[in-house]
Amino acid sequence: MAAIKPITTYKGKIVPLFNDNIDTDQIIPKVHLKRISKSGFGPFAFDEWRYLPDGSDNPDFNPNKPQYKGASILITGDNFGCGSSREHAAWALKDYGFHIIIAGSFSDIFYMNCTKNAMLPIVLEKSAREHLAQYVEIEVDYQIKLCHHQTRVSILKLMKLGRINL
Repeated sequence: MAAIKPITTYKGKIVPLFNDNIDTDQIIPKVHLKRISKSGFGPFAFDEWRYLPDGSDNPDFNPNKPQYKGASILITGDNFGCGSSREHAAWALKDYGFHIIIAGSFSDIFYMNCTKNAMLPIVLEKSAREHLAQYVEIEVDYQIKLCHHQTRVSILKLMKLGRINL
């Protein structure tokens, strides 16, 4: 595994998925947990929402919509990553291409799994998340500033980061 390089800012395309209580079974269904490596889980992220029964992309699922293709910042609801403690959920999101997840709250175990896998979990109140979701791209400055199109937006709440590999 390659060494993780520290970064201080990140700029990426966003995708809103404003469901509350998205659990680890919804992030990566247990049927896909047979792999022994940390890679290869991206195609199974949000499997039951992402695909139609025939295996084609679900056009109503935000990450499948053309304007959100290639998004690396997920803006979501409260209690993200609840449920079981499987680290596979973080692996699937990272392998899908997410680097930052902005939510109203996180399960404690999922939060730590994100930090161990070089993803930044950010906690913001609903009004701030809704405001950010209006933009196609945002820039996150890890020195506790959140930017969009060169205009500063105050962070209402940022979860205290422990020692993380970012």
